[in-house]
Amino acid sequence: MIRCILVDDDSRNNFILEKLIEQFCTDVQVLGAATSAASAVQLIKQHQPDLIFLDVEMPGKNAFDLLEDLRPVNFQVVFVTAFDKYAVRAFRVGALDYLLKPVSIDDLKNAVKRVEERQQHSSSKNQVESYLEALGKSDLTQRIVLPVKDGYAQYELDSILYCKAKGAYTTFHFTDGHKILITGTLKSFEEVLPESIFVRIHHSSIVNLQHVTSYTRGRGGYVTIKDGSQLDVAQRKREEFLSRFQGR
Repeated sequence: MIRCILVDDDSRNNFILEKLIEQFCTDVQVLGAATSAASAVQLIKQHQPDLIFLDVEMPGKNAFDLLEDLRPVNFQVVFVTAFDKYAVRAFRVGALDYLLKPVSIDDLKNAVKRVEERQQHSSSKNQVESYLEALGKSDLTQRIVLPVKDGYAQYELDSILYCKAKGAYTTFHFTDGHKILITGTLKSFEEVLPESIFVRIHHSSIVNLQHVTSYTRGRGGYVTIKDGSQLDVAQRKREEFLSRFQGR
């Protein structure tokens, strides 16, 4: 049995989620609900739950502020969000569990299933704690946290040369010459990398405009990156790329 606590500043959301859990997730027991960070801390310390369903934005403190106050995090977390831009980057790239409001039954079931699977591997480090270690207090508008072999690592956005995808995997190439392979489609990273400096030029490539040294004409043409790499520009992407490139 998974013992959980619900945290949302709107009591109606807690009520609805509790009813969904009672009806569709019979292996989950709701121990209580909180509508503020302060009351959440009290409940969590009192009950020591296995899982928290945690609203992202709350008055006073957001979800990550609350988790920082509770560190080390020794429970699992499913974030609940209305899909703000910060949450997209943190959750999709950090591979953290999240539910979109209004919560769907299938998404809820899948999130609980992932929690159950991780419970069976309790020797592995808590992924939320690992993410918080990498995140620190930094500004995610200038950095990105990516999953690596032993947890998560933080990278400056300026240090990314380009991303190259193959199927469900994407390789990040960096200015210092190293690269990392990450599970995730290029589309998922396109949605979280800021449009101000990144542009998709091909179904398999995203480039950092700061590190594009030249464009060579052709049917679609190709770009040359500071490290000497040459990447094709798809014909349908050429106009958008040239507009962005020439406008810098």
